[in-house]
Amino acid sequence: MDTMKRPTPNAPDADNDLSAEPAIAAWPTMEAATDSGPSDIPVDVSADDEDADEIPAEFNEVPSRGVGAGACAIVAAGLSLIGLSGSWASRVLAERQSLVGQIERSKAATPADQIAALYGDGWQLTALVNGVLATLALLIAAFVLALPVFGLSGRDLPSWVRAVSWAAVVLGTLGVLIFGFLYFLPLPKVPA
Repeated sequence: MDTMKRPTPNAPDADNDLSAEPAIAAWPTMEAATDSGPSDIPVDVSADDEDADEIPAEFNEVPSRGVGAGACAIVAAGLSLIGLSGSWASRVLAERQSLVGQIERSKAATPADQIAALYGDGWQLTALVNGVLATLALLIAAFVLALPVFGLSGRDLPSWVRAVSWAAVVLGTLGVLIFGFLYFLPLPKVPA
């Protein structure tokens, strides 16, 4: 069953007729509604027109303000978390140093030298890599917080950027302190 209406071959094409009035012109206008007679509800057309032109202040704000600073703050927070928890690179370097220690263990005579060759160098290398990441995070976060001082990001940063930057400063400082403690921590003494 064919439900499509097919035009007759001699009929003018209604879709291509640009001179025809659109169907919207038949709709009643606001003037026609207010001129039709008295109504119970007063209509103030001028007040609606003025409110339509006003744009709220929160929509006038430029959305791209502080995007670069926000990205740097997030990178700093991520680096500080990696510096605290340990990175894959630090673990690989520590395993490599442990392998070098096993090779050199045969040359070491005393048990203290063997422990230092097997565990001490890898431990310090892990602490060093994580400390470098925490220091880098601390520097990036301090740079983001210092941007308004130098006038590079306008007058002020968005509050979330400052919050993430301060969190990165705290975590980066904690990572640097832990790095210093682990790097300079002496290895346990071997009982005689």
